Amino acid sequence: MADVNTGGDGGGKHAKKRAKKSSTRIDMTPMVDLAFLLLTFFVLTSTFAKPKTMEINYPADPKDEKDRIKVTNALTFIMTKDDAIYYYYGEFFAEGMPNPEGKPVTKLTKTDFSPDGLHKLLLEYNKPTTEAIKKLEEQLIKKEIADTTFKRLAVKEKGDKKALTVLVKADDQAVYKNVIDVIDELNICNIGKYAVVDLGAKEMELLNATNK
Repeated sequence: MADVNTGGDGGGKHAKKRAKKSSTRIDMTPMVDLAFLLLTFFVLTSTFAKPKTMEINYPADPKDEKDRIKVTNALTFIMTKDDAIYYYYGEFFAEGMPNPEGKPVTKLTKTDFSPDGLHKLLLEYNKPTTEAIKKLEEQLIKKEIADTTFKRLAVKEKGDKKALTVLVKADDQAVYKNVIDVIDELNICNIGKYAVVDLGAKEMELLNATNK
């Protein structure tokens, strides 16, 4: 009696061979590992956006007023409303103030942010330092001095006792942006000694009288 092959085991002579079904499951573990490795690589090697800040160092107030050093070679800028800039050179002397040397009373002169205004003014008052740094730049171009030497000598020129000192002051009507623009201009014109200080009462009175 012959057996009937139902095709269950495919062992018959004339039976059709069935194709083996492969598993459709894909192992994602290697791909996830690779993604995290790439992410870590780009995070560690990328340069993040640096915040644009301006560092200003304020000197410590002296414990005694006698220890306060008088600045002779100083240019003072006063900012007020309508983008106006006033300045005066040297020490401040108002009417009625002690003035043993009999120096003239301080008068405010107006300037602006134009190339013939603030920029030209700073270059004129800071001419010795600007010329000294220009000579250093020429030596650097000719490779007579190294880059590190140039930077060190430039800082020394800016910090010299005879170099110009700039005092930046503003009243309560000035725009903060103008103060930042003045400081930017100081850096462009190689001013190494500057400070943002409070506006005095006598200076405020003179400013109000001038800026009517």
